[in-house]
Amino acid sequence: MKTLNKAIVAVALWVFILTYGVVGFMWIEDMRLGDAFYMTVITITTVGYFEVQPLSPHGRIFNVILIFLGVGIIFSTVSGVWLIMLEGRLQAIMGRRRLEKELKSLKDHYIVCGFGRVGRIISAEIREEGYPLAVIEKDPDAMQRIEEMKIPYIHADATEEKILREAGVERARGLVTCLVSDAENVYVCLTAREIRPDLFILSRASSPDASKRLLRAGASRVVSPHYMGARKMAQELLRPVITNFVEIMFGEKTMELQFEEVLVAPDSQLHKVMLKDSGIRQELDLIIVAIRKQSGDMLYNPRFDALIEKGDTLIALGRKDNLLKLAEKLGSVRR
Repeated sequence: MKTLNKAIVAVALWVFILTYGVVGFMWIEDMRLGDAFYMTVITITTVGYFEVQPLSPHGRIFNVILIFLGVGIIFSTVSGVWLIMLEGRLQAIMGRRRLEKELKSLKDHYIVCGFGRVGRIISAEIREEGYPLAVIEKDPDAMQRIEEMKIPYIHADATEEKILREAGVERARGLVTCLVSDAENVYVCLTAREIRPDLFILSRASSPDASKRLLRAGASRVVSPHYMGARKMAQELLRPVITNFVEIMFGEKTMELQFEEVLVAPDSQLHKVMLKDSGIRQELDLIIVAIRKQSGDMLYNPRFDALIEKGDTLIALGRKDNLLKLAEKLGSVRR
């Protein structure tokens, strides 16, 4: 807004000085409009061309005043343009430094490679859950949308090792690569896995064959939006009630109930406690849908005598506030 105001003031000054010169020459020297305009232009620009007619003493005094005014306005305009350019450059530098500082401070965050339709939705979900994240995107058209969401970002190619390191891949909680090209996703998986062998990597794939390549390249999980979309459409057709329930549970943020997964910490008070004695159902009004053991085995609809152990992940259904209490009780933060 300040730049616009400066531009308006500059235009107003030029209109004023041109009008002042033309009217002055027409009134003092009785010049025609064209001659008066010509004299005004060569005077305020100090180019030194010949006068259209000899000036009277009063005309010379007016001409001197016009020269000083013109030079002042030209100097003011030129310096204003330089200041605007310098200000824009400084803002860009300061903005880049702020981003670099913010990226260096990120820890236990998610990295999203690609900010297309899929990347935008994933980024919005991560932000809504309260997790820090950084975005890597090379398309300049996407920069404005990223800045509007106030997400730390790197405008570069995510397949480059130095860019992944700049995004803090060594300190990240996980990485999502949802670039349009399967080949680029494969390269990101390979590079990220080389840097961080233990990093959780979620990748987008366009086909089953691409999914296999991505898993071999180091992806922890692979998702095909086209395949999942087709399956969801089929389930909507064949099992509309179930799919509607799932959509409500995972799609509506205003729902009272939701699913959550909570890790059992090593120092949890529920370590080596049976499900029936944990008080999860009685005190917190939560349903334990499944228990993922540290070995990777999944216990669906666990029995009342199922043993809770450190390293297990409880998949619970209930109110969000009670799920947070469960996380505190298990001595863990949400995964």
